[in-house]
Amino acid sequence: MAEARLSRWAHSSVILVATDLSDLDRLIPFALQQAHQSNARIILFHVLGPGAGIAADAAGMPYYDPASAIDFAIRAIEPWRMKARGQEIACDAIVREGAPAQQIIAAARQFSAHRLFLGTRSRSKVSKLLLGSVAEQVLRSVNLPVITVGPEAHLEVSDNARQRVVLHATTLRETSSPSAALACQIATNRRAKLVLLHVLPPIDEMQREHLPTGLDSTAMRELRILAAEIGATDSCCVEVDARVAHGHPAIEILAASVDLGADLIVLGSTHRSAFHNLTHDRTVYRILAHARCPVLTLRDEEEVLAPLPPEHDKISL
Repeated sequence: MAEARLSRWAHSSVILVATDLSDLDRLIPFALQQAHQSNARIILFHVLGPGAGIAADAAGMPYYDPASAIDFAIRAIEPWRMKARGQEIACDAIVREGAPAQQIIAAARQFSAHRLFLGTRSRSKVSKLLLGSVAEQVLRSVNLPVITVGPEAHLEVSDNARQRVVLHATTLRETSSPSAALACQIATNRRAKLVLLHVLPPIDEMQREHLPTGLDSTAMRELRILAAEIGATDSCCVEVDARVAHGHPAIEILAASVDLGADLIVLGSTHRSAFHNLTHDRTVYRILAHARCPVLTLRDEEEVLAPLPPEHDKISL
């Protein structure tokens, strides 16, 4: 990763908040917090998807009325825009029509966004999670940090005495290095502790294979090397801790984030095949939907996939 790009992502000057209007109360507090930290401009962005401008007349006959739909969206966004400006944060509201995922991706490029906020939703049972096809397409298609805020994430009251923590869950593949470097810079900006976490298979499985576990594992040695490497860089001025856990990745990452009181979870770049098969491996779904803090994901440029065709765009953010 180019040093300039890493610095730009760590010190975001343009934050794009893609909203379906129902998640504004969750997204805006975190966006405002980050805008204050980096003196960034916020763009509140809403897309009217197919059928959003359809209304019915007195006789129940449908007709196309996009002006009313746009007006409704602007009125919903306006109080939040004014709140941001009241805090001396530059903030604009934009409403567009079209395929949501494609419009969000286009807006991120048009405004040279350095960070993108998305909302996620979850159903009542852990086994039934819904990221939304729009959010999934965006995550698969942009090469910039994406912060998702799930329904269980809430901004805690500021406590200056509390140690802030950025938790970086890494696969220890070579592609995890860029996200580790970004996590380190974010931790530095927030004066937070950086914790590197790798989740290993259950202990009994590894013991059956006669593999070292826990602190004696190969993963722990690699984590310590990674911690030393990023801790030695000039741009990283924070405490870096290395940890391993055994079990299901999503469960262990979520548990660690709660135990540490993490302010942010950073997920390392995922290989295309794993991310493409999210419907089969719900690890990422579970973390995004159930984290009690925002989750930042970063993909390598060579792994960015093209957006899906419009016909796949059926679920809004």
